[in-house]
Amino acid sequence: MILSVDSSAVTASAALTDGNNVVKSEFVNAGLTHSETLLPMIKRVMQGYSFEELDAIAVTAGPGSFTGVRIGVATVKGLAFNAGIPCIGVSTLEAIAYNFTDKSAVVCALMDARRMQFYNAIFRVKNGEVFRLCEDRAVSIDDLKKELLLFENVILAGDGAELCYNNIGIDNVILADDAVRYQNGIGVSKAAANKEKISAASLIPVYLRPSQAERELKLKKN
Repeated sequence: MILSVDSSAVTASAALTDGNNVVKSEFVNAGLTHSETLLPMIKRVMQGYSFEELDAIAVTAGPGSFTGVRIGVATVKGLAFNAGIPCIGVSTLEAIAYNFTDKSAVVCALMDARRMQFYNAIFRVKNGEVFRLCEDRAVSIDDLKKELLLFENVILAGDGAELCYNNIGIDNVILADDAVRYQNGIGVSKAAANKEKISAASLIPVYLRPSQAERELKLKKN
């Protein structure tokens, strides 16, 4: 039994799964208010169950919003420490790809990294399995365009998908439907299924580049 949590972007979600069975799940798209909404959502998903019944807690450890990722990881670390539960860190981009296990497609997972750059990874989905074609990265839309032209049909998904779709200017991409466009707790649980369990102390956020504040500080120092 796994509790899976995401607060890495504007959306937030939690899911309780027992193997392939979804016990309860919630998803909200109401802005970056995760510090107020995430714990109550987890408590509702866990209603009727105790944390001691969990085999692990999974969380999107990045990439994504610096604040959102920190809130999600810190919340899970706190819950796991208290109950002595192992953790599983999951790529936000991989969790997005698991929304499409009913398809046979190339999925380009995208999160808006500002200034026409994206946090991105590309996956091939076939027969219910997800195969990673590249590592998580920060990429410009121009470089991404050159790469996507190598594929016949590509599904764009994630909170950066619409921005990319409207600006990339190629015909072999489609925009994922709203219902499956964003990462969610169920996708996190699927991505976590074969991942290594680690201690709460070992769980850390994964950032693909420094925050804006860190970049500005570096410029001032230089």
